[in-house]
Amino acid sequence: QVQVVESGGGLVQPGGSLRLSCTASGSIFIMYAMGWYRQAPGKQRELVATISSDSSTDYADSVKGRFTISRDNAKNTVYLQMNSLKPEDTAVYYCFADLVAVGQSRRGYWGQGTQVTVSS
Repeated sequence: QVQVVESGGGLVQPGGSLRLSCTASGSIFIMYAMGWYRQAPGKQRELVATISSDSSTDYADSVKGRFTISRDNAKNTVYLQMNSLKPEDTAVYYCFADLVAVGQSRRGYWGQGTQVTVSS
């Protein structure tokens, strides 16, 4: 059993900052990439940022220079530092973990999502 749990969402004013955290736990054999996606009301889920097992990163153009993704491999945890937040960043943010669980094939696991609302 593998669980992916996010935390750190909330309400913030435009220009403010938030830090999201996500931890994968359970019978994890190998952890590959981790990342963040988001889904705004009425829109499709979109990639925000990913980080590979060797800490190579990739960002959506809309968040480059404002968001920073990082990870702690010892804790199977990924972080998303979000600065200079805009109202259009409002969405449910989902954590994604690409991993191999003990006795199973490699696959992706999703968290339940955490709401981020940017509003004055």
